[in-house]
Amino acid sequence: MNEAIRKLEPTQLWNKFADLNAVPRPSKKEERVIAFMKAFGENLNLETIEDEVGNVIIRKPATKGMEDRKPIVMQSHLDMVHQKNNDTDFNFDTQGIEMHVDGDWVRANGTTLGADNGLGVATIMAILESDTIAHPALEALFTIDEETGMTGAMGLKGGLLKGEILLNLDTEEDDEIGVGCAGGVDVTAKKNYREEETPEDSTVFRVTVKGLKGGHSGMDIIKGLGNANKLMNRLLYVTNDLMHIAELQGGSLRNAIPRESVVTLAVSKDYKEAFLSEIKQQDKAILEEYKTLEPGLKIVIEEIKKEIPKVMSVKEQTQLLQMVYAAHNGVYRMSPDIVDLVETSNNIAKITVKDGTLKIESLTRSSVESSKNDLANALKSVFELGGCEVSFSGAYPGWAPNMDSPVLKVLDKIYKDMNGEKAHVAACHAGLECGILGQNYPEMDMISFGPTIKGAHSPDERASISSAQKYWKFVVEILQHIPKQ
Repeated sequence: MNEAIRKLEPTQLWNKFADLNAVPRPSKKEERVIAFMKAFGENLNLETIEDEVGNVIIRKPATKGMEDRKPIVMQSHLDMVHQKNNDTDFNFDTQGIEMHVDGDWVRANGTTLGADNGLGVATIMAILESDTIAHPALEALFTIDEETGMTGAMGLKGGLLKGEILLNLDTEEDDEIGVGCAGGVDVTAKKNYREEETPEDSTVFRVTVKGLKGGHSGMDIIKGLGNANKLMNRLLYVTNDLMHIAELQGGSLRNAIPRESVVTLAVSKDYKEAFLSEIKQQDKAILEEYKTLEPGLKIVIEEIKKEIPKVMSVKEQTQLLQMVYAAHNGVYRMSPDIVDLVETSNNIAKITVKDGTLKIESLTRSSVESSKNDLANALKSVFELGGCEVSFSGAYPGWAPNMDSPVLKVLDKIYKDMNGEKAHVAACHAGLECGILGQNYPEMDMISFGPTIKGAHSPDERASISSAQKYWKFVVEILQHIPKQ
């Protein structure tokens, strides 16, 4: 299956991607891919180091005739988001990604593909291995844990890198040159709730919201896609007086728009007919609203045989549903300076209710620090009104655009010469590591670009084959035109 990938052009890129995707590499479990990358560098007889937090740096001297060019850093992250369809039997901790070709796209079989940021990693590997591609003195920086905290970039010490220009290969549209990104902060609300005896003669139901597209909670937030946690909350809110929640599980990762939510609840026999009537009405309204954006959306209501001795107390159930209803999800503010750029947003990513414990996990993003803090405080206020303890963690800065960047001028000209039109120079509403790296390397000139990848952070993730070919030629040309020192 993956052998078909190895035959794609450019073969040096796709072969390295296939090699990488054979190595399990979930965020925070990068031990195997770190070892893989260190062995790769050492086998090429290149200087290879692992820093204190697990980032891998491989240094390659300039090719003949390029010694007088500014030294560069090529950077991508080793980890990948692990998402799969419910009916896919797959273990990210032990299995390599199974890929196939679908027209112009490379896809995985029911899981995320890892093109984010595996194609960037594979690009750098191919450059390191090549003896024909001209380039300046090169440091390959492979960071860890980008997807769940950016702890690799945060832990990289100043003074370790010698490069003057950083090429970040983590942008997902091949006609885009990235010059800025959003910062973020994790907002977590927790609460221990009181449980009550399940009413006698209750019927147990499982309600499932599924089939949503999901996607990247930054790049895709502007699309207005369905959030399974918010849609489930609508169903439960209108039936609050008719049912009792036993367990609720919605979403899985902070940086992925939640695609599924499942609740187990009890309904007294006297309210069964009213419950089904109310929830089906709401079901119909939601499906009508989202029929264009979310054609795969399904809301399934099942009567199940299951003993649930305890349920959430009536008062705290009401508080939960009110909190989730009031908590902002989606775009909060558009940028007043850059057309069509989301400035600030929030993703209500994960909700867990089980055994007396409630937890709500969100990811708030913004390219403006004060706006990020404003929305985070708004969420904190809502959750505290519902009796939760709220914490902020994993905060990271944004990357302020520098439209006078010398390397931007180089890429802008090369792109126009190669394609006959100007690239889209833009900031993105996602967390790139440039902002963090810039704290310890403030003088480094940074730019971000990459091949076209769709559906990142979801099992619908796919990489364009024709775009990868365009992007590869762009990379090779850039390396030959790095300015002189």
